Amino acid sequence: MLASNASLSGCAELNSALCAGAGEGHPGGGSLRTTLSPTGHLVVAVCLGFIGAFGLLNNLLVLVLFCRYKMLRSPINLLLINISVSDLLVCVLGTPFSFAASTQGRWLIGAEGCVWYGFANSLCGIVSLISLAVLSYERYSTMITPTEADSSNYRKTSLGILLSWVYSLLWTLPPLFGWSHYGPEGPGTTCSVDWTAKTANNMSYIICLFVFCLIGPFLVIVYCYGKLLYAIKQVSGINASLSRKREQRVLFMVVIMVIFYLLCWMPYGIMALLATFGPPGLVTPEASIIPSVLAKTSTVVNPVIYVFMNKQFYRCFQALLHCEAPRRGSSLKSSSKAATKAVKGVAVTGPRRTDDLLFMVASLGQPAATVPQLDPSCEPTIDLTKAPSSYNQPVVVVSLVAHFEG
Repeated sequence: MLASNASLSGCAELNSALCAGAGEGHPGGGSLRTTLSPTGHLVVAVCLGFIGAFGLLNNLLVLVLFCRYKMLRSPINLLLINISVSDLLVCVLGTPFSFAASTQGRWLIGAEGCVWYGFANSLCGIVSLISLAVLSYERYSTMITPTEADSSNYRKTSLGILLSWVYSLLWTLPPLFGWSHYGPEGPGTTCSVDWTAKTANNMSYIICLFVFCLIGPFLVIVYCYGKLLYAIKQVSGINASLSRKREQRVLFMVVIMVIFYLLCWMPYGIMALLATFGPPGLVTPEASIIPSVLAKTSTVVNPVIYVFMNKQFYRCFQALLHCEAPRRGSSLKSSSKAATKAVKGVAVTGPRRTDDLLFMVASLGQPAATVPQLDPSCEPTIDLTKAPSSYNQPVVVVSLVAHFEG
């Protein structure tokens, strides 16, 4: 049995300041908190230990690769680094304290430490979520841009990173100034926004947090990647076998991103809503700790999905392991240049390298026979742009940028 009986003796295991808030007098403190059994705390501690260790290792490795290899220092990869930095801060500023609290079965750093923990983890968690949305928008906007992306222009990406931190601060600072508050969560070994308070002040904050920091980023991600998949289908006639492979790969990536986003964050959001709007005691300590642990697993999952499933980073990771220079992706220069000369007037150009990615621009306005086929061994990244203005005949041009790989 994970949960112990609800009693004041259980609450007494927590710091007195926290217990006072849980059992009496704390503004909007809700019902009396119960604690997990020693076995329950041990299970949580083991889970948090693994999450903290692997999250720290994965995100540190991302930063090492970024600093070690210049080919990774591109605007789009800077967004990935921002995600890794926010996840790394969670592993450093949050997970060790909740791990230590779980091993002891009580919160260890007092009421002020609880507020600090809740603020810091909420800030970094929302930065990670907003960065994922900014990343999806950056991929989408690059796809529809009429010109080639400038790999040396960090202005747009820097603004996106600044936006993610400022936006997160806008939603995590209010509890420090009276719009809701930070306090003990679940069995009392973690801290977050107080989900149990039934006041209008707290409930309005929870609704806004759910809509603007969870549902909003999710909708942006689904929309942008949905448009990206649609663009892939538009060029499926250029090279059927290559396009099917590309479409399946990107579809797999998008599905994985969406599924893990939902698995990591939606249970936590649903738990928060049930605790806020449901009857007292609806969300038990053992039920509330599971979504909290799942949310922390995002610090382990994000580097794997967004970085190590990226061919560019993976090549550098292999090079780091073998102490050698990273190999480049396949080049299409010779075959593409020959094809361009052979098909005059068709909007097909040679490859252009942006952010160390290969681009192919192919006209959909020409008969299929006039469009050169690529070497099956080559695997270009495709981008969506307009045809150069120098072409006189009207053509419909679709190209596609897959920043999922390098």
